[in-house]
Amino acid sequence: MTAIEKIAFFQNIRSEIPNQRLAQELAFAEDVNSIQEIVDNLSHKNRNVRSDCLKVLYEIGDLKPFLIRPYVQDLLSLLHDKENRMVWGAFIALATIAKLSPDEIWEQIDTLLEKFDQGSVITVVWGIKLFASLASTRQEYSKKLFPVMVHTLETCIPRDIPTHAENILPAINAGNQKIIFSLLTSRQDEMTASQLSRCRRVIKKMQAIT
Repeated sequence: MTAIEKIAFFQNIRSEIPNQRLAQELAFAEDVNSIQEIVDNLSHKNRNVRSDCLKVLYEIGDLKPFLIRPYVQDLLSLLHDKENRMVWGAFIALATIAKLSPDEIWEQIDTLLEKFDQGSVITVVWGIKLFASLASTRQEYSKKLFPVMVHTLETCIPRDIPTHAENILPAINAGNQKIIFSLLTSRQDEMTASQLSRCRRVIKKMQAIT
C-alpha cells in the first residue's frame, strides 16, 4: 500500500486518525519518497485528498520539521488556494518550519499578512505562531510583525488572550517584554481564573528573559 492510499479519504474513514498515523509512520521512518508522494497530491482534483495530504504534512512538520522544509514553496503556494481549509493548513505547516526557512517565508510576508487579516480563527492562531517564530530570527522581521501581534492581543476576545500570549513568547525579548506585560495586566479583569493563570505563567516566563 502506498502512502497516498493510507490517507483517511482512501481508507473511507471520516477521522483524522489515519492521517495522524501516517504522519507518525513517515516521520519515524524519515521516508522522503513517501513524503514527496503526499506533497504531489496537494494538487489532487479531490479537495478531500488535498486536505488529508496537508494534514499529514503539518503533522510531520510538528514531529520532524526538517522533513517538510524542502517543500516550503509548495506550502506557500497554498496561500492562494480557493479552499479556506488549505490556507489555514498552510499556515500551520509553515509555522512548523518558520525557524528553518525564515527568509523564504518572508518573501511572501505581504500575502501572509493579507490572509491573516482575512482569516479564520485557526488562521489567526497559527498566524501568530508563525509570525512569532519569524520575528525571533531577525530584528527586521520583528520590527514589522511585533506590532501585528500586539494589536491582535489588544483586540482579541478574552478567551483568546492566553493562547496568543503563549504563542507570542518566542518573539519576546528584553526590549519588548514590557509591552506584553502591560497589555496582559490591562486585560486581566476580562479573563476567567483559568485564563488569568495561563497568562501569569506567560509573565513568569517573560520575567526570566534577560
